[in-house]
Amino acid sequence: MKILVIHGPNLQLLGVRNPEVYGSVDLDTINQQLRAIAAENQSSIDVHQSNHEGEIVDTIGRSRGEYSGILINPAAYTHTSVAIRDAVEAAQIPTVEVHLSNIYARESFRQHSLIAPVCVGQISGFGPQSYEYGLKALLGHLSA
Repeated sequence: MKILVIHGPNLQLLGVRNPEVYGSVDLDTINQQLRAIAAENQSSIDVHQSNHEGEIVDTIGRSRGEYSGILINPAAYTHTSVAIRDAVEAAQIPTVEVHLSNIYARESFRQHSLIAPVCVGQISGFGPQSYEYGLKALLGHLSA
């Protein structure tokens, strides 16, 4: 299985930006952990990070027929992007949404996800392990 991992805006700053909220692990470390989990499960991942909504939409749009699943942290676009939501829905690829922080314990504007209703599941609040749990859940879903 081939999985597309999408990191949204500002996630290239992990380890530096608001470590009290997002932790001290950087994006490269998260990606290495995801590659190891994928390899253990006879799968592979392609990683994409973008700060631009349209680029994320285009990446999702090109994913159909190439990937078995999508693991996405839409970051701030979680709460604002109908375009990303519609791209996930149109791709018709099982998708899991992940967040480092517990979005439901944060500011009120962060407590609603436009993306979650078109995903097979969502995991939040476990720091970098949210990605690991999300990938394992997605691989399990795809194997079922």
